[in-house]
Amino acid sequence: MLTGPHSRRWLLAVLLFWPLTARATDEIQVYNAAIAAVGQWTIQQHLNYAFDGRKQPDFPGGLVPDHTLNGTPELAYGLFDWWELGFYAPFAVSDHQFLSNGGKIRNLFVVPDADKRDFFYGVNFEISYNMPRFSQQIYALEIRPIVGWRNKEWEFIVNPIVDMSFGSGGETDFAPAARLARNLGHDFFIGAEYYSDLGQIGHFLPTQEQQHALFAVTDFKVGDFDVELGLGRGLTPGSDRIVAKTIIGYAFPVPGKSGDKSDSATSRAALTPGPGRGAANALASPWLRSN
Repeated sequence: MLTGPHSRRWLLAVLLFWPLTARATDEIQVYNAAIAAVGQWTIQQHLNYAFDGRKQPDFPGGLVPDHTLNGTPELAYGLFDWWELGFYAPFAVSDHQFLSNGGKIRNLFVVPDADKRDFFYGVNFEISYNMPRFSQQIYALEIRPIVGWRNKEWEFIVNPIVDMSFGSGGETDFAPAARLARNLGHDFFIGAEYYSDLGQIGHFLPTQEQQHALFAVTDFKVGDFDVELGLGRGLTPGSDRIVAKTIIGYAFPVPGKSGDKSDSATSRAALTPGPGRGAANALASPWLRSN
């Protein structure tokens, strides 16, 4: 057992080299720049569960990812045809405890009618207030550019995410995500999504410590509800090994349009993209350390 000066030096080394910005993930999603119609409310429920996750917390006192359920309800409102405002209330269920992770507010700016364009783009700014079990920094900012291409059969979307945390130990991380999906018709899609966290910009982590995950996903409609299901596999020792995700979305009728929702985007998850609509917060190393 280490005592005296040796124990103090050992503790200092742990604190210096521990990943200080890690946090838990409530949203695993690739944004496709589709937003609610002007004056319309939409709601989504995100749920992510680590069937085989990392067995140690990302920092002393943090959540253990293994067998933890992360999620958030997401309420959004269309202000203009190029601006959507969103609100989150992230949470986790770990070791039979329900834990709140504060809240988030986002501003999503996009090219108008993005869900009807072959080439589309936008950017999302998301401010979060985090609780101590989820992050060592109280305040964080996500900047998520969105660039995508689609035709009647395929879509490809890239989100080169920049995650910033503020306060002692805060840093700026790079966490790119991408999606490739095939439209099989009748609002039914299959595809693959990639999520990663490379670490601090300018000082990327060694490859084995980075987070990289590949998800098989399917998007479809059940009545008026949009559903996305996904199963992900971690590709490095620094990633959770097996994670499942679910997103359920609903778009309320557009005021003054007699319940007609045909011209609105029910979510940014690309659940029904297309010329024809829809990540990480990311576990919130945007996807494993979230968002």
